[in-house]
Amino acid sequence: MKLNLSRPLIFIDLETTGINVPTDRIIEISMIKVFPDGREETWTRRVNPTCHIPENTVSVHHITDDDVKDCPTFKEISHEVWDYIDGCDFAGFNSNKFDIPLLIEEFQRCGMIFDTMKHKFIDVQNIYHKLEQRTLAAAYKFYCGSELTNAHSAEADARATMEVLKAQLDHYPESQLKNDVDFLADYSRLNQNIDFAGRFVMDENNVERINFGKHKGRSLREVLRKEPNYYTWMMQGDFSQNTKQVLSKIWMSERLKLSESKKCKTEDKDK
Repeated sequence: MKLNLSRPLIFIDLETTGINVPTDRIIEISMIKVFPDGREETWTRRVNPTCHIPENTVSVHHITDDDVKDCPTFKEISHEVWDYIDGCDFAGFNSNKFDIPLLIEEFQRCGMIFDTMKHKFIDVQNIYHKLEQRTLAAAYKFYCGSELTNAHSAEADARATMEVLKAQLDHYPESQLKNDVDFLADYSRLNQNIDFAGRFVMDENNVERINFGKHKGRSLREVLRKEPNYYTWMMQGDFSQNTKQVLSKIWMSERLKLSESKKCKTEDKDK
């Protein structure tokens, strides 16, 4: 099935030094850009992470320190990546929890702020887990009818993800799975995450709530008002830049409300 697009959709996959979003680095990035007219173009680069690639990670993707020692760093290609993704939406396999947050971290280290509000994000894994409960290789076999070869090559995984999404749209009726980026981005979210890591979620009453730790379930704004040190603790902690950006916006919103409240009280007192 041809994807119904109003602007380019990028299927992205990263190979990395590990799975810790705030600290690990990209060593290979592959993006398949699908245009509204159906054209495709592929952009793949290997990246020098400027740190050692652990052996347990090498055993997964088979990319060694020697393989990337002469490759450019992410900072050296950051503007090329930035220009390539401009005006595009994204799709990936587990991308909302891993690939996109880690890409945001890499941009952050280069002083570049990735505005998530300018893009839609389709997580094909979440669609698959909601409908069939399996992995990428199993998804590929289930929907595409063949074995996934060369798994854990960034380009192979990105292409497999694209083929799985197209096959999912063919497999399920329009009433269940619409060929529409807005619908797919919303459907592929497992819950109403405010940040990609799901540290904060929106409840049915549009109240931002904390989704981890001792304050899980509590209103984030209420905690920030009653325990201002919570903001400092998170900003100094091992949380992703995307989570900290979301937290900062809400924090600034609460500070502005407090300032306006004090101003109104002062004006009332002066009258």
